[in-house]
Amino acid sequence: MKIKAMMLSGLLITALQACSLSGAAAAGKGRLVFIPHDNRPISCEDTADVARAAGYEVVIPPQELLSGGVDKPGDPDKLWQWAKENVRGADAAMFSSDSMVYGGLVPSRKHELEEQTLAARVQEFAQLRQENPRLKLYVFDSIMRTPKSGMYSGNAEPAYYQPYGADIFQYSALADKKSLQGLTAEEEQAMAQHEQAVPQEVWQDWRARRAKNVKVSEQLVDLTRQGVIDYLVVGKDDNAPYSQTHHEGLLLEDYGKGLPDTRYQVLAGIDEFGALLLSRAVNDAEKEIPFIYVQYNKGKGADTVPGYSDTRIDATIRASVRTAGGLVVNTPERADFVLLVNTNEDGRTGEANLVTAAKGNLANNGVDRGTTKYFTQQVNDYVAAGKVVGIADIAFANGADNALLKSLQAGGLLYKIRAYAGWNTPTNSTGFVIATGLLSGRMPDDACDNLLTKRYLDDWGYQANVRTKMAASIAGFRRWDVYSNMGSYETGIVNRINTLMREFAVKNLPPYAALENLRVTLPWHRMFEAKFNY
Repeated sequence: MKIKAMMLSGLLITALQACSLSGAAAAGKGRLVFIPHDNRPISCEDTADVARAAGYEVVIPPQELLSGGVDKPGDPDKLWQWAKENVRGADAAMFSSDSMVYGGLVPSRKHELEEQTLAARVQEFAQLRQENPRLKLYVFDSIMRTPKSGMYSGNAEPAYYQPYGADIFQYSALADKKSLQGLTAEEEQAMAQHEQAVPQEVWQDWRARRAKNVKVSEQLVDLTRQGVIDYLVVGKDDNAPYSQTHHEGLLLEDYGKGLPDTRYQVLAGIDEFGALLLSRAVNDAEKEIPFIYVQYNKGKGADTVPGYSDTRIDATIRASVRTAGGLVVNTPERADFVLLVNTNEDGRTGEANLVTAAKGNLANNGVDRGTTKYFTQQVNDYVAAGKVVGIADIAFANGADNALLKSLQAGGLLYKIRAYAGWNTPTNSTGFVIATGLLSGRMPDDACDNLLTKRYLDDWGYQANVRTKMAASIAGFRRWDVYSNMGSYETGIVNRINTLMREFAVKNLPPYAALENLRVTLPWHRMFEAKFNY
């Protein structure tokens, strides 16, 4: 069942025609302009492919205009020029404000730009609206993340975060807690110690950049109030319950008071927002509000506060569904899409690549942790009932749950569901599978299978397994930073990855002819993300 957003008109939306994932002007459903926050495959082409699978042309800027690495910012001025030329005649546009203002997501954390330059770039949205009054304009913005340490920053913060990141995070967490509920005497002392451990010039730089970024977000909220932006979502990137990111999120929630959640939201996550907004654009264009039913694995389930987030996962999922233009319902019978969320029974998020110190064993070892069979049975039951089913696999961050994927494979369920995600942070996965799932009932089977294959290769094969094996090999190098900056080692690493990925595909996936030519590259010359060509 679906609510029709224009019910009074009595219009009936016809069924979607078949399409391919080539990105060409597919089935003539509409033309969408998408400017992602960088050119990582998951941020860019993988996201665009979701809307392409539903029959839409998705136009993306040339790769050289986008952020292409930790030290390769995009070009905002050229992106604005490209945008103004390409939105003419488009049905809708989805823009990353980070790309349009700073040059990308990572540049938003490292820029040295003046406030006047930032403000002028924000005002380009108003000029775009003036020149294209009928264009549906959706924007996603980010609050700067607060990594727990220099190691967690992955060289994607200013250089001083390596030695001082842990103290910066701990100080900001305690300062946030103090503003909300106060601190004990011991916590006050710890906060002072963390502050003193960081040089004043570092604090000045860190605070000044964050203040500039918050101001940019406020200006985007102002444009949303004025009707320049149709919908704005602000993401709390790599967040924690107490942190500077959480604190700034509260400030921006307060700043946007009075705007309905159909126009403005602040929620955990960021990398998934492009997919959510593309899904929203399709649903808006087709005047549809699809219904979604959400069910969790046994245990803490909906009350899980996953890693890299400050919010109960159920609240994030509900907000993400609103962002994508859907509606959560209370019974599966009413749902167009059933989302099954794989959480751990204790509500904690594991790390897909973590090797336990005690035994040297992989925590994500493929062994049923007591809830895998139960969850697989839920998947089987909904599939057997004819429901459109998707899985948000968030028991582990940064990769699939090996136990679950083995169980789905054994039950012949890998290609009976319609959507799957288990990559990066848990909220990245939930958002991406919501965006895909809300459209998947309107996709041809082959298109769904193509999307699933990419996720199984990436989230299961590479992120949860091959990357772990390669990390163990890389640990043998004398250079500590090879994982995130490969240099002359890249050719050998990529060759090994290709061997392991082909072995994975042969062992775990159906014999698709295209996979015979599987080729993996590392577009940012680091281990965090891979590109799959086949």
